[in-house]
Order: sequence, then C-alpha cells, then structure tokens
Amino acid sequence: MTTNRKSSLTNAAGEIFGVLSDPTRRTIFESLRESPKAVVELARAMPISRPAVSQHLKVLKNAGLVSDVAIANRRVYSLNPAGLSPLRDYLDGFWNIALANYATAARKRRAKR
Repeated sequence: MTTNRKSSLTNAAGEIFGVLSDPTRRTIFESLRESPKAVVELARAMPISRPAVSQHLKVLKNAGLVSDVAIANRRVYSLNPAGLSPLRDYLDGFWNIALANYATAARKRRAKR
C-alpha cells in the first residue's frame, strides 16, 4: 500500500539536521548547552583554529541555533532554544504517530479478546 503523504520534514528542520550533521558544529553546539562561551573559550577546547570556530558559529547563528552578545571586546555565544522549535516539532510528529499507532494496536488486541 502506498500513501501520497507529503514529507513532514520542513525546510527549517532539514536545515537544522544539515547544520548539526557536521561533527565540529555539533560539538560546539553541545558545549554551549553547558553555559554561554566566548569564541576563545570554545577554540581552546577544539582541535581547530579560532577563525574556524567563528565560521562554525556563524553557520549555527544563521540557522537560528545560537545567539551572541557583545561583552567588552568579546562575543559570547549561547543556545537559542527557539531555534530548535522546527526540529522539536518534526520529532514530536513521530512521537504523536507512534502513540496513535500504539493506541490502535492496543484497541485491536483488546477487541480480539
């Protein structure tokens, strides 16, 4: 049986998957989960240069996953929770479908008894 269902992967969720598919960006993103950090702090923990970290942060910022604020002569980056909304919505769709399928299977099993 085939369905003519439109893919529920939105452009925004697809972009987030793409951005986070890079291991270096994912490491930077996960590091910001702990606390906001300046580029120099992030670069200290990475095997790449500070300019390379800045480029990865630019990609994360353009995707809406991080935000930054100027503090003195540094830019401090932090997670932008709203940026994960498209991905969260996409994954919630799977959860909702799984729960609905479980409820259907449970009703069918109960009806067979």
